[in-house]
Amino acid sequence: MAQYLVLIYEDEAGWQAGGPAAEAGSAAHTRFAETYGGRGMVGGAALQPTVTATTIRDGVVSDGPFAETKEALGGYYLIEAEDLDHAIAIAKDVPAPFGGVEVRPIMVMG
Repeated sequence: MAQYLVLIYEDEAGWQAGGPAAEAGSAAHTRFAETYGGRGMVGGAALQPTVTATTIRDGVVSDGPFAETKEALGGYYLIEAEDLDHAIAIAKDVPAPFGGVEVRPIMVMG
């Protein structure tokens, strides 16, 4: 089995606004974890908002994210799948009500 990282990029404003859409999104993540926990999902986490980010570039430390974008990395799932097609099938179930997801294979070193 290969490992893939499913990166969740969304507009943070949707989550910050709360309300029914955010509640439905949270419930969908719970269902995803219940469905794939032990069946392909190795781990995952939500990230704090981009205002909490610290960026280091060329040794210079600054507050905030490196780039201003509408959609920011908000969390991830590490999954195991037979191949890219299987990883994509799993990633299609990852909730991203305010954006989308990206699937990237984990590089095997050595």
